[in-house]
Amino acid sequence: MKTLRHMRKHSSLYLMVLPVAIYFLIFAYYPLLRGFIISLQDYRLIGNRPFVGLDNYLAVVRDPTFWQVVQNTLIISSGILLVGFFVPIAVALALNEVLVTAFKKFAQMVVYLPHLFSWVVVGGIWIYLLSPDRGIVNAFIQVAGGDPVSFLSRGDLARPIMILLPVWKDMGFNAILYLAAIVGISPNLYEAARIDGAGRWQQMRFVTLPQLVPTMKVVLLLSLMGVLRIFDEIFLLRNGAIQREIDVIMTYVYDKGILQFKLGFATAATFLVILGTVVLVVVARKATRFDLED
Repeated sequence: MKTLRHMRKHSSLYLMVLPVAIYFLIFAYYPLLRGFIISLQDYRLIGNRPFVGLDNYLAVVRDPTFWQVVQNTLIISSGILLVGFFVPIAVALALNEVLVTAFKKFAQMVVYLPHLFSWVVVGGIWIYLLSPDRGIVNAFIQVAGGDPVSFLSRGDLARPIMILLPVWKDMGFNAILYLAAIVGISPNLYEAARIDGAGRWQQMRFVTLPQLVPTMKVVLLLSLMGVLRIFDEIFLLRNGAIQREIDVIMTYVYDKGILQFKLGFATAATFLVILGTVVLVVVARKATRFDLED
């Protein structure tokens, strides 16, 4: 009865939330449920779709190629997570030290701009820049007396490139998040630190960085939610020479589901990715004590 009275009292608020709830039910939860059903079937576009239980999941985990792409995914995504966590903090701290307002705004725009581009644009830019024939990077190498380097066809360079490009693309967005958090830090903390004789480095270390910890936790969890789902940059930049070193779980799913029409198999692999993501996020929440105030 108490719940009913509460709902009647706030009925207008529930009505405002209702369209959003319906949207997620139709476009998020129903496809998720439908996908899980497909993962339990020998799914065909035409004809019968017999129920096979966990056979698709067992086929995925028994496939040696799956474990190869899992290894690639963990290596590349760990690099993106590690480098992409610290670089935006350094960029934000550096931008915060800029005193000339016009230059500071210009620098923020330049750093943030790559985040606005789609991976199709970014991939095209870097394919051109790293081209062994006409690329600007190789032009500088040749001017310095070196030989052209085929960056996108060398296995030893493939993974570092796949790590650095997403970091370069997204560091501006995360840096803006940190800058917004820095602006919200009370000036009284800096004033107290100056009174105690702290210089700029000490203020940064003992005032700014500790105050950024809540934002760091949010950025970490957001990054973890996509760590196993990297796809765009790999799909655009992969080729036969480096495919074994950089193929990840989502390109594996694409190959199996779209190219080979093994939809049940591919959907099962996707749900393993979802399960892995949930486990990572739960462990990270516990490890960072996300729900507790600092």
